[in-house]
Amino acid sequence: MPEPILVTGASGGSQGSTGRRITALLLEKGIPVRAFVHTIDARSDALRELGAEVVQGDLLDRDSVRASLKGIKRAYFTYSVTDGLLEATTIFAMAARQAETELVVNNSQLQGARKAPSFRNMQHGLADRIFDWAEVGAVHLHAPPYYENVRALVSKSVSEQSTVLLPWGDGSATLPLVGAEDVSRVAATLLADSATASTSQYDLIAATPTVMEIVDTLSAVLQRPVRYVGIRDEQWAEAMRGHINPHALDHLSHLWRYFRSSERRRDDEARHVTDTIRTVTGCRAQTLEEFFRANAAEFGGFRAQS
Repeated sequence: MPEPILVTGASGGSQGSTGRRITALLLEKGIPVRAFVHTIDARSDALRELGAEVVQGDLLDRDSVRASLKGIKRAYFTYSVTDGLLEATTIFAMAARQAETELVVNNSQLQGARKAPSFRNMQHGLADRIFDWAEVGAVHLHAPPYYENVRALVSKSVSEQSTVLLPWGDGSATLPLVGAEDVSRVAATLLADSATASTSQYDLIAATPTVMEIVDTLSAVLQRPVRYVGIRDEQWAEAMRGHINPHALDHLSHLWRYFRSSERRRDDEARHVTDTIRTVTGCRAQTLEEFFRANAAEFGGFRAQS
């Protein structure tokens, strides 16, 4: 039997849940998975039912991370949008080096901007370097916001008011996007066969729509008018305070300002849709329209125009 692959974030969260998706994809291929979870609950029970070896731990706890990496040659690392990314990365990189891990697929963010759009984005760039210095065969997945992030941001207001309320400017700003499903498929493919990796970093950009193109696509899928209303940063931050943690709020607030800025437009010269997903997995990337169709119920389903 092949050696197990360690997957962190295996229980999944409220949005992308790449760890849970990757666990399922690897198990479908008959590859054993050691699923690293923070809490034993119904989600971890479901992983056991799928056939995963479930281990409970905390990425900020050196002992549990070292124990989880024992005998592991390939691993997937992801960390939620909250405080502690650099600490968790350092702990994991040190433990992986001690375990002589040969491949760590690292869930990172797009890099290459003249100035990091947010503190969190800067941290991801530093985390990439920590993994490189540890010499654990790190491969970095540089992903933009997920389609699932868009869904989380607008599903309630679209469902209730057919309105997108966000501080995204006049509607002309472009947003690089990708589906968590495709990020997971790329990661699972690399983990299943480390020989597949041809570089140490992959830019995963499936679409670069403008704000208005996002809204128009959603409107066409739902078969009813959806309008965009640009609001002030302060309005959005106040509405979100208490619903997401301060770290995530700071990251997203800076990201929205970046997307609207002339600096972002200069960076766009080097940003374009990549063919990485098809090259690595053999399948084309999911489109934004396909994602909206698959998740139409989240936005209020299909209602006839009045």
